[in-house]
Amino acid sequence: MAQLTFNLPTGSARVELSTIEAIAIQKALAGLLESLKTIAKQTVPAGRPTPQPVFEYRQTDRLFLEIFCNPNLYPSPFAAKVLLTIRDTQLRLTVETDLTQMIEDVNQFVEAHA
Repeated sequence: MAQLTFNLPTGSARVELSTIEAIAIQKALAGLLESLKTIAKQTVPAGRPTPQPVFEYRQTDRLFLEIFCNPNLYPSPFAAKVLLTIRDTQLRLTVETDLTQMIEDVNQFVEAHA
């Protein structure tokens, strides 16, 4: 177990994760990124791309960790925001952060601990 730091717009949050859990988050975020790229590439005459499913990742072992995003709200992956919720019995933190920053944080963790 190691500490994954999420760099947030107004601070940071650390959670204890295994490398396996971090890789699962990394893969899930890669899927979200692909959905956002699909939306960005679509050119539809009526101006509306085909809707993509809402992204939701949950880890509920020792700590509740949820990452949520509606990819249909953003014109590109670089504009996308995710809602991060970290919760245990005494604390609940919910904050919106940039998808690109979250991907970078998770990638750095996996590289350092793989």
